[in-house]
Amino acid sequence: MSNLITLFMLWLCLLSAIYNVKLIAHGSIMGGSTRFYDFKVQTKRDTKLCNSKDIVTINGMFPGPVIYAQEDDRIIVKVTNETPFNVTIHWHGVRQRLSCWYDGPSLITQCPIQSGQSFTYNFSVVQQKGTFFWHAHVSWLRGTVHGAMIVYPKAGVTYPFKFPYQEHIIILGEYWLKDLQEIEKATLASGGPPPKADAYTINGHPGTNYNCSTNDVYKIDVIPGKTYLLRLINAGLNTENFFAIANHNLTIVEADAEYTKPFTTDSVMIGPGQTLSVLVTANQPVRKYSMAVAPYESGKIVIYQNVSAIAGFNYIGAPSDSLSLPAKLPKLDDEVAVKTVMDGLRSLNQVNVFKEIDKHLFITIGLNVQKCQSKTPKKNCQGMHNGVLAASMNNISFVNPNISILEAYYKKIKGTYTEDFPDTPPKFYDFVNGAPNSIPYDTQSSNGTRIKVLEYGSRVQLILQDTGTVNTENHPMHFHGHSFYVVGYGKGNYNPVTAQFNLVDPPYMNTIGVPTGGWAAIRFVADNPGVWFLHCHIDIHKSWGLGMVFIVNNGQGELESLPHPPPDLPQC
Repeated sequence: MSNLITLFMLWLCLLSAIYNVKLIAHGSIMGGSTRFYDFKVQTKRDTKLCNSKDIVTINGMFPGPVIYAQEDDRIIVKVTNETPFNVTIHWHGVRQRLSCWYDGPSLITQCPIQSGQSFTYNFSVVQQKGTFFWHAHVSWLRGTVHGAMIVYPKAGVTYPFKFPYQEHIIILGEYWLKDLQEIEKATLASGGPPPKADAYTINGHPGTNYNCSTNDVYKIDVIPGKTYLLRLINAGLNTENFFAIANHNLTIVEADAEYTKPFTTDSVMIGPGQTLSVLVTANQPVRKYSMAVAPYESGKIVIYQNVSAIAGFNYIGAPSDSLSLPAKLPKLDDEVAVKTVMDGLRSLNQVNVFKEIDKHLFITIGLNVQKCQSKTPKKNCQGMHNGVLAASMNNISFVNPNISILEAYYKKIKGTYTEDFPDTPPKFYDFVNGAPNSIPYDTQSSNGTRIKVLEYGSRVQLILQDTGTVNTENHPMHFHGHSFYVVGYGKGNYNPVTAQFNLVDPPYMNTIGVPTGGWAAIRFVADNPGVWFLHCHIDIHKSWGLGMVFIVNNGQGELESLPHPPPDLPQC
């Protein structure tokens, strides 16, 4: 028996070695160092807001450990699941060039890591640097299972901006007193909206505005005259946030891990899934100043937590018993403040955006109300007009399959998905100002696991159009496996005749906030073979079905083809 076990282990090692050789042959490992990390998914007793509960963490930390690397480094993370819950980890913003198997979204590129099992993620940050983050991509575990990933330039390469005296990671989040997975389960069962968060957090701390939180405050001590780089990450679940520091300007120098032309503002709006790096100079009188986080209330029918999270930006030398100057934030529904910052985001250098387009796509995004099918409508149909809330793209609510789409695609397993996601919505009408008919008559969406196939190298233009079928709202749309140029955006219904595009220096992003009651135009080249999720990063919207999947077919040869799956790929 022991000989059989030894032979089996040798066979696994051989498979792993063969797979790593293939990774090298595919160019997934592009030189640089190799960074090893060990993630243990663990529950931890956490006390906050006068209450204690068990939360799911990585290595008992909330937020989780920071991954540090340099451009082109290879990152190997062994994830061992010591909880009773399924889990996967997504490396947000990493383009996973020829490493789709390690992207992480559950049932899209892998089956979840089950209790007692482990999976080793193995990828390289090819020609990427900046502020990234990692997070769970199962259920709502992302609420506590997340952390920063900072990729520095190669040795000898400097920042294209003033070198800061210090850098600080600022992770924005949301906190609920109840168990997150139970909240998601109960919300979906009710057919209605989710409860608002009990608090916002800054690096896991709510700040003094909340009960039992006088000492639960994050603080930065700064030296007068010095310049600091703040790496802002929104890891929240369901709320976009404004961020500001009292009496201090923020100069944006990077968005979604891509350098930008410096743009100075007094506040920023950052949606779930987005990252911004800002420079702040301590050029004010010596005292204590507040950093504040509040909701951007773009959805008119959404109930938000209106109490701000507070952190300290404290000058060394300020009296310890002095009060902090409060930060001034925009009005919570201030669309102009959001647009002003978006207008200021430009790529650092002139870029060569393609003008010839191979594939035009027009996709509507928004909420729906499904007709009640339950025998207990008071319990299960708590949406508008006694219906069930849903969300969709081109009026299709995405349904997770039973096995991962990537595995089904690779193994040619039939019946998991259909390749008929439409290029346009089923009908064109005034998307912003109302549904085709009055609620509840025509707010139904169809359900399905329908994907769009793209040929390798396709030059794609995608128009994302917000709809007012139920509620116009700003949607942070995140694209896995690719970044894209945001060539245009605007209010109202997209009009190709009047729309103005920037093809000179548009920002290069992986998550775009589609304006409330408006549209965004993005362009990308489908040059990464595999299965890639496009979804709203507001988790309740994703749970309701606001997502779709692209399959990028193989190109020519190994450098344009999906590698074989790793030997330890989790099974459903």
